[in-house]
Amino acid sequence: MSKKISYYTKDGLDKLTQELNTLKTKGRADIAKQIAEARDKGDLSENAEYDAAKDAQGHLEAKIAQLEDLLSNARLLDETKIDTSSVSILSKVTIKNKKNGASMTYMLVSEEEADLKAGKISTQSPIGKGLLGKKKGDTALIKTPAGEMEFEVVNISA
Repeated sequence: MSKKISYYTKDGLDKLTQELNTLKTKGRADIAKQIAEARDKGDLSENAEYDAAKDAQGHLEAKIAQLEDLLSNARLLDETKIDTSSVSILSKVTIKNKKNGASMTYMLVSEEEADLKAGKISTQSPIGKGLLGKKKGDTALIKTPAGEMEFEVVNISA
């Protein structure tokens, strides 16, 4: 599948590993049980429950393969060695919207760990991409779905 290397925090990597283990054990067992129950109901050629269970099995196996691929290209980042001279992955960056003066603090993370409610944005998002490499005091002009926005990098921390 993909050969794209993704960087994760320890928590993010643990969550992915835990999800994969759950899908491989509980997920597969649940699907096998559904298939067995549907098979017991008779003629498989006209059994919608059997078809649905087989479809669900296909989706589960695709998700497992996707997670295995993701984990095979995952790298753990040491949060204690983050360079705070410029914005990079795992940086906590405080930015100020130059138009309305609003300040926000985000942590830049991989796509899979992004959670806006928790203040984590992806390095692949428009704002994340626009902030990468910026230094404290720099201005970033970022094209967002809402239009072009101008942000000042106020602070960078680990």
